[in-house]
Amino acid sequence: MNTTTVNQTDCPEVKVPVPLFFTIGVVSLAENLLVVVSVILNRNLHSPMFCFICSLAAFNTMASLTKTWETVMIVLANVGQLEKKGSSEMSLDDVMDSLLCMSFVGSISSFLAIAVDRYLHHDLPCSAIPQHHDYAAHKGYLGVIWITCGVSAVLMVTFSHSKFIMISFVVFFVVSLAIICFLYFYMFMLARIHARKIAVLPSSSGGKFGRQRWRGGSMKGALTLTILFGVFVVCWTPFFLHLILLMVCPMNPYCECYRSLFQLHVVLMMSHAAIDPAIYAFRSVELRHTFRKMLLCSDWKQRS
Repeated sequence: MNTTTVNQTDCPEVKVPVPLFFTIGVVSLAENLLVVVSVILNRNLHSPMFCFICSLAAFNTMASLTKTWETVMIVLANVGQLEKKGSSEMSLDDVMDSLLCMSFVGSISSFLAIAVDRYLHHDLPCSAIPQHHDYAAHKGYLGVIWITCGVSAVLMVTFSHSKFIMISFVVFFVVSLAIICFLYFYMFMLARIHARKIAVLPSSSGGKFGRQRWRGGSMKGALTLTILFGVFVVCWTPFFLHLILLMVCPMNPYCECYRSLFQLHVVLMMSHAAIDPAIYAFRSVELRHTFRKMLLCSDWKQRS
């Protein structure tokens, strides 16, 4: 999707080396594929929360694969192996843009679904990775998410020059961000109230151990959410600010200076796909066990 404008400015466009795009794409692709395969193979991970994690990793895999392939096409075009404005190349570019838009919208939707699921089942005070609920129903929710994201991506690319599309994209991001903030704040408040109630219980040895165990799980979940949410905001906000400035001040030279950093914004979004497995899925003991078994070519079905 074209998100740049032709304008005179004293700020030259910042170019990111192609090898950097390629490296981030390959690394994030490998990480997220590992998460998807692990969740599929290990039946202990067949829970609604890991279902959402798998969906998030699948969207990230799509983004990484598409961006890596786009980088390869740019290299081929630069050496004269592809026509930059050929009909087949332009059609393929539209397909890749659709897949990228689908992965971006899907990532936000998956993140929002995780927040809503935590809220509905009040899992935050207990653990970093929530446990089993209605698995079949959640698979239906995921189907709706994927279909909606696919249709939205096609519409976004088809009408990419419409301001309404960009406004809708930005509004979706801001509203989702606000809902996630509210849900997490509400759950943190519930955790605090719950902690106060537990603190007044009799201080027997069992009660003391239970409080310490609950506090440890609560802190682990809080730390996971804080890091994940913080990285999400840092990686995505610059791109959406780019879209906002493109709509509000398309010919302003100061706004154009910020938009000259567009490739850096794309790098941040790609980095989010690479960071996700490390700060979220990797904090699960069961998932780490599966990774270790897969990487060592061991029998992952058997716990050591």
